[in-house]
Amino acid sequence: MLPAAHLDPESHTPLYRQLYAHVRDCIDSGLLRAGDRLPPTRDLAGQLGLNRTTISAAWALLESEGLIRGHVGRGSFVTRGARAEGLAWSALLPEQEPRPAVAPARISFAASRPSELLFPTDAFRDSCEEVIRSEEARVILQLGSPAGYRPLREFLLERGREEGIVGDNDDVLVTSGIQQAFDLLQRVLISNGETVVTEDPVYAGLTSVLRRAGANLVGVPTGDDGIDLQALERVAAREKPRLMVITSNFQNPTGATLNMEARERVLGIVRACGAVLVENDSYGDLVYEGAKLPTIRQLDDHGDTVLLRSFSKLAFPGLRTGWVIGPRLLLARLTEAKQVSDLHTDQLSQAVLLRFAASGRLAEHREHVLRECGRRLRAAITACEEFLPRDCSFTRPRGGMNLWIRLPQPLDAGELLARAEREGVNYVPGRVFAVSRSHAGALRLSFAQLTPEEIRAGIEILGRIFGTELQRVRRIERLEPAQALV
Repeated sequence: MLPAAHLDPESHTPLYRQLYAHVRDCIDSGLLRAGDRLPPTRDLAGQLGLNRTTISAAWALLESEGLIRGHVGRGSFVTRGARAEGLAWSALLPEQEPRPAVAPARISFAASRPSELLFPTDAFRDSCEEVIRSEEARVILQLGSPAGYRPLREFLLERGREEGIVGDNDDVLVTSGIQQAFDLLQRVLISNGETVVTEDPVYAGLTSVLRRAGANLVGVPTGDDGIDLQALERVAAREKPRLMVITSNFQNPTGATLNMEARERVLGIVRACGAVLVENDSYGDLVYEGAKLPTIRQLDDHGDTVLLRSFSKLAFPGLRTGWVIGPRLLLARLTEAKQVSDLHTDQLSQAVLLRFAASGRLAEHREHVLRECGRRLRAAITACEEFLPRDCSFTRPRGGMNLWIRLPQPLDAGELLARAEREGVNYVPGRVFAVSRSHAGALRLSFAQLTPEEIRAGIEILGRIFGTELQRVRRIERLEPAQALV
């Protein structure tokens, strides 16, 4: 039996980590032995007054360390007891804040990625065969440059020159997606707790990289029209950041896009404080309505902006191919850091993507994606208008893959997630994207991987859950007596 846990809801340590530490200490001390069965999450949640999601998060952390193991239909069991021999891995490894897990669901709004149903597998297969049968096949399968497959780099540079984002002093580095680009930038530019300014809320993969590097992370409020420019100007003047990371198009998680005036103003703010501007343009190709705006880098006549792009949102995320465009001196340092990290690059996937793009298949696929994802976006916005409680607000992007929903107070999207999961729907709570604010009352809906019918059905379920909880809370508020004045 699990000894009683004394958890402090006022502590800065999250409740699930307090519970995790309690169970780990019980195992280390011998109070729990190998083979002991832990209480069911439903029972323990009732005993401790916690949400089952909190219990599940603690159990997931214990299982990741090999302390317990879950068995479907039987429960979770301790896999080892206290022992004196061996290394104390818990003490050796620094504690880190894991990203909260989202349970699988019949209708999942959790992942910001394209639908595999849209993948042009026949055209991709043709591209693979053409590369493998080519005279370059043996060279492609050999060790290559850490900067990327040379013909792909030349293709990206030429396309960049035509677009006006590559100048005479620029270069390109192919990376394993934009995530590796973030990691390389922190390795080269962040070493002594330098300040980095980001949007808030923002993509959790970015904050994970920066916090691991020990950066002083400062979030600037971001709304329906993008980052708050007045707040950004104040923060930049006060903090003098080393890096400023901005998503100009269809920001993750909000879907917000900066207008032309805002892009120019961001550029002026960056120049005034002397920061390096990193423009994340991972969703820039996914414009379903209206004209595509120039990137901030295209407006930067100094050529100092570092631009990040990827094939992952438009084509095949599994191939993990992104790229960095920026000043040649910086790109050389990033390439050195990449070589230390992974020696060289996966040339085969890059050669296949080059063939897919150069043959015209990528352009044809893009038109298909824009049509289909545009339908999905319209379905999501229409369903939100129809099914969400009137006090909810949500963004209305012209492209991308995400909507940001704000629930009326005091609803907590994290607390309501477990209820949605029981009805076969999931999403990512706003707290996952937090930098300096909690965003407890918000959530991200990623619609691109679902059909319009699934989107409508999922949002209808969420609207009912949110509406029912809002009615319950307000009924309680009406019944509570007014506080006496003394």
